[in-house]
Amino acid sequence: MTKGIIGKKLGMTQIFNEKGQIVPVTVIQAGPCVVVMRKTVARDGYEAVQVGFVDPQGGKRASKPEKGHCEKHGVAPVRVLRELKVDAASSLKEGDSILADQFEANTKVHVTGISKGKGFAGVMKRHHFKGGRATHGSMFHRAPGSIGGSSYPSRVWPGMRMGGHMGAEQVTVRNLEVARVDAENNLLLIKGAVPGPKGGYVVIKQEA
Repeated sequence: MTKGIIGKKLGMTQIFNEKGQIVPVTVIQAGPCVVVMRKTVARDGYEAVQVGFVDPQGGKRASKPEKGHCEKHGVAPVRVLRELKVDAASSLKEGDSILADQFEANTKVHVTGISKGKGFAGVMKRHHFKGGRATHGSMFHRAPGSIGGSSYPSRVWPGMRMGGHMGAEQVTVRNLEVARVDAENNLLLIKGAVPGPKGGYVVIKQEA
């Protein structure tokens, strides 16, 4: 069974481990979450649970469709919904709470989030091109350079690395370590950085 929860990235800080060493950590508000809907093989073709992040404001910002969906399944309105795969033998059912205390310190988790959007970026920032010489009179600094042949192939090959939209994509960082669990406040302190900006939502999974 996969352990999982929706979290909200609060920011980064540092803690001291048992050896007195400084450890950089990302603080995540891990829930509380509620199971909104249980999906089964018989009805949906696969086993999963639809999990919602409980809003401290009581779901006031939820849209009418979101409120209607939650009322249909007998749970309070939530805005942020994610699906987590589970085994058929899982006991999770609609209305069950999912809390941070299911995780333990010094275990590995996978964190999925939406990376920070960078807008339109050039090839040096987006693809780590070296760029041209920085000397006076070069006239070639951050440009991509030639992108296609003349007589052959007389076109640009598909997949050419060029400037374009960067970031705002789903990213999964695997095998991050849970440095500390604050079950009372539903906080997870994860060693290192996780995808997304402050206030962004992430999904934390642990392969049990």
